Amino acid sequence: MSDPISDPDAPLPELRFLKWLVTALAVTMIAGLLTIVTLLVIRFNQPSENKLTLPETISLPEGTKAASVTMQPDRIIVVTEDGRVLVYSVSGRLTGQTRLSAP
Repeated sequence: MSDPISDPDAPLPELRFLKWLVTALAVTMIAGLLTIVTLLVIRFNQPSENKLTLPETISLPEGTKAASVTMQPDRIIVVTEDGRVLVYSVSGRLTGQTRLSAP
């Protein structure tokens, strides 16, 4: 082994180990990224068990506009701009309603 002071181009043993560590870290990061991408692709290609079906039409009462719609497997909930909550069956039939009160 040459003296690092007399030969400035000679690699230091500590730097060889550091170079090996950086290379191992890069390989580990690339393998981790490939694993994450592979798992995401596999996960997004699986069919969903909770497929929700929409009815052909939902009739809102006259003069109301929907502010938000929430779907559950057995019902559809519509909140209107005038503060009413309308509950529909999955077939589109109105099954209940209530009015929201201001706090």
